[in-house]
Amino acid sequence: MTEGVALAHDYATQRGGAERVALLLADAFPGSPMYTTLHHPAGTFPEFSALDLRTSALDRVELLRRHHRLALPVLAPAVDRQRVDADVLVASSTGWAHGYRGARRTVVYCHAPARWLYQRDRYLGPDEGGTGDRARRRAAASALGVLTPALRRWDRAAARRADVYLANSTVTRRAIREAYGIEAEVLPPPPAMLPAGEECAVPGVEPGFLLCVARLLPYKNVDVVVEAAQATGRTLVVVGDGPDRGRLAALAARTGTVHLLGRVDDATLRWVYRNAAALVAASYEDYGLTPLEAGAFGRPSVVLRDGGYLDTVVEGVTGEFFDAPRVELVAQAVESAAARTWDHDAVTAHVATFGRERFTARLRAVVEQESGRASAVRAAGRDRSDR
Repeated sequence: MTEGVALAHDYATQRGGAERVALLLADAFPGSPMYTTLHHPAGTFPEFSALDLRTSALDRVELLRRHHRLALPVLAPAVDRQRVDADVLVASSTGWAHGYRGARRTVVYCHAPARWLYQRDRYLGPDEGGTGDRARRRAAASALGVLTPALRRWDRAAARRADVYLANSTVTRRAIREAYGIEAEVLPPPPAMLPAGEECAVPGVEPGFLLCVARLLPYKNVDVVVEAAQATGRTLVVVGDGPDRGRLAALAARTGTVHLLGRVDDATLRWVYRNAAALVAASYEDYGLTPLEAGAFGRPSVVLRDGGYLDTVVEGVTGEFFDAPRVELVAQAVESAAARTWDHDAVTAHVATFGRERFTARLRAVVEQESGRASAVRAAGRDRSDR
């Protein structure tokens, strides 16, 4: 175990950028325990199973492991009941892990303040679609309306207990300032999906397709990407799963050019990145990770001119922007990118500036500083490990 250091992550139930960063933390502090509320091995990266993963009592309920959003009303008390034994806790948080108590010092690596508390309409998506879709959205909005006041109090109190806040992007730094009044240091994570490794082709898919890698949630705007690809007549491969899959499958069925792969293993993900013509992303993201992953394979990106993409995409060098998640604008940007000759060496050189070594070195320096402060607190008899 890395002496005196513990880790935390909201829940190990998905395959996404936040989960990849949590595994980077585990590599940076080998042997450290990781506290989390839920673990669904089949739904997340297999590397979590090799960690000293310390789950909450909620993990005994299989339904919650498979559908973590159902646990939203009880996640805060579950985190409160789990006590951390460490000098320094490093919490990878999108809404829960920053609430763990017990460590003498807490460093929060914030992917975004909780979207369901501070960006509810964007999180739920537009009130449209079929009768069932609208009913589900309104039910979710009503539930969040009831829960939000208490959860905001809990969330802000948890944020105030932290000693250091790190943000993954300038967008997240601004959101942390607005939600909590805290000034955070920006420490962009590196792309975790890199070209070295096994590749596995997708049967029936020829190279040169458009690629979208995203959780299938309304605010990811995958439907816009699907319709834009159909408008251009180009093949689209979508990697990811989520509650919006049924609606997207109905859209994809209009043509035979959209492939919804669901969750895939790393070997398949490497193959689709390498063989894509371009990545397309229309979501509002706090950090633009997928363009870096595509860029590691020399592939350009077509992305929304918003959020974290402004930190990770260089217009005309590593990608094209469009100004709003509208089908016609995405389609125009796709055609513009297809007409351009991209310098793949320039694309990969940009990705290299987001290197893993830089990320790990700065994170370890912050933790070392906080470890020293924890020692000073103990020596002075002012131990706050019960806070």
